[in-house]
Amino acid sequence: MKIETIAIHAGNMANELSGSVIQPITLSTTFKRGLDGGYPGGYIYSRAGNPNRTSLENVLAKLEGGVDAAAFSSGNAAGMAVFQSLPPGSHIIAPDDMYHGLRNQLKILFAGILEFDFVDVNNTDVLQSYIKANTRLIWLETPSNPLLKVTDIKQVVTIAKQHQLLVVCDNTFATPICQQPLSMGADLVMHSTTKYFGGHSDLMGGALITAEKNEWWQKIKQVQEMGGAIPSPQDCYMLVRSIKTLPYRMKGHVNNAKLLAQFLEKHPKVDSVMYPGLESHPQHQIAKQQMLSFGGMLSFCVKGGAEEALRVVNAVKVFTQATSLGGVESLIEHRASIEGQDTKTPQNLLRVSVGLENIDDLIEDISLAINNI
Repeated sequence: MKIETIAIHAGNMANELSGSVIQPITLSTTFKRGLDGGYPGGYIYSRAGNPNRTSLENVLAKLEGGVDAAAFSSGNAAGMAVFQSLPPGSHIIAPDDMYHGLRNQLKILFAGILEFDFVDVNNTDVLQSYIKANTRLIWLETPSNPLLKVTDIKQVVTIAKQHQLLVVCDNTFATPICQQPLSMGADLVMHSTTKYFGGHSDLMGGALITAEKNEWWQKIKQVQEMGGAIPSPQDCYMLVRSIKTLPYRMKGHVNNAKLLAQFLEKHPKVDSVMYPGLESHPQHQIAKQQMLSFGGMLSFCVKGGAEEALRVVNAVKVFTQATSLGGVESLIEHRASIEGQDTKTPQNLLRVSVGLENIDDLIEDISLAINNI
């Protein structure tokens, strides 16, 4: 099946007895045992498994071309499950431009348990120089947050295979509609399903999708069950519902982002625009080769510093000044101010989640705001 059909049907386990077209929400925390003490329905306790979570994990796996998925209560919980699955003392190589929530998770929660380096993974010489005897995993995030760097997944996978290393790719910005890392050799894909999968800024979740059901994957599933950071049946149901429109929503996000990026690139008060679909993007050719489309996220730097950038976000009317991304509404944010004192994000950078409003309204709104500088 093509991806639009998968999105609609792979997560829908309808009730054959009632004839319902859409699956019900199963709120039960526990499930009846059979006469032999077994579980004829396949479920024991909702932390271990739930029909709505099964539906969600099925559609997520199929969308990414994986063999299995594990749903979590947030993207951070999904990332943590990966880190918890590694033996103490393992070394992780991560990108220098990485979502600050997971970067801080490593630096604060896993300090003294895991070793890690944040490096330019796009530079193969630098990447290889950081590989050590205890290196177990290379973490990728492409396009990255918030600089929209694009990493050559196949190139990193080739290096990883030479050293028997695992490769995990955070595919949140792209979604499987725009990029499919497992098809390029990644071992695992991570998502914050709060973002484009949810699509309406009203639920929280995370997911991991695997290329193989191997021993490492069983360890991750064990972390999921024993740790218990799982989404509620209601959230699983809502995610499955939202995923049905994901392919068509992403087409709108991508189209609007491209047009807005092109407008911003020509604006005299804009210093630079970071969007993989622009020919001016440093990794545009890599993006063309490995991405199906260029996503709905962009960042741009206004001329000036933090003061000028804050003037822009305080002047918008259609855009909402807020964190997060992937909803139908357009969001804009001064990214450095949320990342903390150790941020490396330029003070004049604004990150934009381009929504599904009319593009003329978005361009007019941001144009008026920038002219406020």
